[in-house]
Amino acid sequence: MTLLVTGGAGFIGSHFILEWLNRHHEAIINLDALSYAGNLANLAPLQQDTRHHFVHGDIRDRELVTRLLTEYQPRALVHFAAQTHVDRSIDGPAAFIQTNIDGTYALLEACRHYWRELPEAQAAGFRFLHISTDEVYGSLAPTADAATETHPYQPSSPYSASKAASDHLVMSWHRTYGLPVLMSHCSNNYGPRQFPEKLIPLFISKALAGQPLPLYGNGLQQRDWLHVADHCAALRLLLAHGAPGERYNIGSGTETSNLEIALTLCALLDQRRPRADGRPYAEQIQHVADRPGHDTRYALDTGKIRRQLGWQASTVLAEGLSATVDWSLQHPEWSAHDNADAAIAWRQARP
Repeated sequence: MTLLVTGGAGFIGSHFILEWLNRHHEAIINLDALSYAGNLANLAPLQQDTRHHFVHGDIRDRELVTRLLTEYQPRALVHFAAQTHVDRSIDGPAAFIQTNIDGTYALLEACRHYWRELPEAQAAGFRFLHISTDEVYGSLAPTADAATETHPYQPSSPYSASKAASDHLVMSWHRTYGLPVLMSHCSNNYGPRQFPEKLIPLFISKALAGQPLPLYGNGLQQRDWLHVADHCAALRLLLAHGAPGERYNIGSGTETSNLEIALTLCALLDQRRPRADGRPYAEQIQHVADRPGHDTRYALDTGKIRRQLGWQASTVLAEGLSATVDWSLQHPEWSAHDNADAAIAWRQARP
């Protein structure tokens, strides 16, 4: 039994692989292009683990994906690979179209041909799990109900629009061809080893470096923050018990403003690593011009996955942030990790 995971050297994908192999003997084929956010150092504990097979490649390479499906006969494909940073999508949307739309299309077609040739029992058990985002639902009004899985799509950025397009492709391959797909919509993830361009690791590293903490606009944008371990637990449940053709929201249910996150991180650093001058880190918060199309609020209704699969987030935000700050202080080298050097070191360490 094998899983094919795309984007497994990234933040969420690597956590999924590590936690999966801690719980299962099932092998994982990890296909990752090692773009700027992919880092094999995320998977350092698996260097000698024969259950993990890393393949350096692009999800748009149909020939490569077909070969991996044929050779390893996976029972599921778990699709994390994506360009995910909103600011980058505004500056350069082409990569988001290529990876998130073209890449998902290539995977769907390769899986469709693979799946229809499987023996009946294997075909019935095959799953294509597509990891999406709450951003496809767009910005919610301050007093609006949290978005359910039937909320209309209203993407605001090139990133969220590219993910919305990929979602529509996935569901159409289910409705037209019968491909047994599952889809998840997660809220903002955080935790150890997150790429330092994201808000929480960015603010921690900049605070410690004595640099301004750039907060868009008034900082009152509301987000649901989900610990990556809770997210991975939900995905394992979806693989085991999710119904083909269904979508599931995955969030913590705790809405917090970006300003509150920044202030909490500063307070934690004040306790654990006080500034040499004795001043509070919060003095480094600097409000900057808001980005174009900035959504003011995301919120997810997770009633469906709670009722059907019994899942709910277990990490309290205050405790998760505290643990994340502690990890960052223990790993000061993380924000300076060079992906190319990490990839070379990985390959040299392989038997």
